[in-house]
Amino acid sequence: MEFTVEQIAQMLKGEVIGDKSLKVNQLAKIEEGSTGSISFLANPKYEHFIYTTNASAVIVDNQFQAKKDYQTTLIVVENAYAAFTVLLQEYQKFLAQNKKGIEQPSFISSSAKVGLDVYIGAFAYIGELCKIGNNSKIYPNVSVSDSCIIGENCTIYSGAKIYHDTVIGNNCTIHSNAVIGADGFGFAPQADGTFTTIPQLGNVILEDNVSIGANTTVDRATMGSTILRSGVKIDNLVQIAHNVEIGKNTVIAALTGISGSTKVGDNCMIGGQVGMAGHITVADNTIVTAQSGITKTVKQSGRIMAGSPAQNSHDNLKSQVLYKNLPKIEQRLRVVEEKLKQ
Repeated sequence: MEFTVEQIAQMLKGEVIGDKSLKVNQLAKIEEGSTGSISFLANPKYEHFIYTTNASAVIVDNQFQAKKDYQTTLIVVENAYAAFTVLLQEYQKFLAQNKKGIEQPSFISSSAKVGLDVYIGAFAYIGELCKIGNNSKIYPNVSVSDSCIIGENCTIYSGAKIYHDTVIGNNCTIHSNAVIGADGFGFAPQADGTFTTIPQLGNVILEDNVSIGANTTVDRATMGSTILRSGVKIDNLVQIAHNVEIGKNTVIAALTGISGSTKVGDNCMIGGQVGMAGHITVADNTIVTAQSGITKTVKQSGRIMAGSPAQNSHDNLKSQVLYKNLPKIEQRLRVVEEKLKQ
């Protein structure tokens, strides 16, 4: 794949400063740029690289002002990070265009319906009554169980397991070894100390533009549905329990666990290693910092929560200061106690 700088600028609705005719055939980090590559500058701490990079072109914000001479050609856009993301997406589409057809050996049930320009890799399994939308890619060793619906332009990478009755919208990505629709953790304690399995009869629904990271698990509902609304982005190694609902455009970082029947609002940002108790609600636009524990419902929209149990971030910082000073406070108390005894 090769484009001129001018063609890329037109794609990104940017302005070229430098040689428009230069040809670009690869993407690179700004510090590793070489002739024929294109990079971007979004973080000011990397600005020094723009004066030394060998990249043929660099995408920059329209706020960028050079402090000294540079050799590269600039493509000036409103938001460099967003523009480079568009470029990556286009490049990914180009690579995916070559993936079409059904490889053998693979199994597709006679009752399954497969759309146009679909790719199904070797050793993939497509169960009874499944529907696979146009332009979707099912990579090798993927298992799609009975009665699943997968929308258009979806990508499911090697080793992912999609349990029965799962519904996946358009433009979704599921990475390797993710498990969608396994039984929720439902066991009823018995009088003799044993546990009886509670049948999990619901399903999982992923709406449009959802991304699921590698080795992440989303459990099916006991009844009804576990739902990830449109635009949700889930990192690797995340556990979403039965009957959970994640609101639109919420992002969740790695090693987070969300317990059953919890509802997370729209546009939330959940840091890594966060734990959430079951049967609670988290309001829209909530930010939860890494390693926090959400044990109660968060009612107010837009709060920043931190700590375990989580509280307002500012209050948590004050508590941390007090905690660090506990040894000094103890010493002062001992002095006061001695004086009182005297």
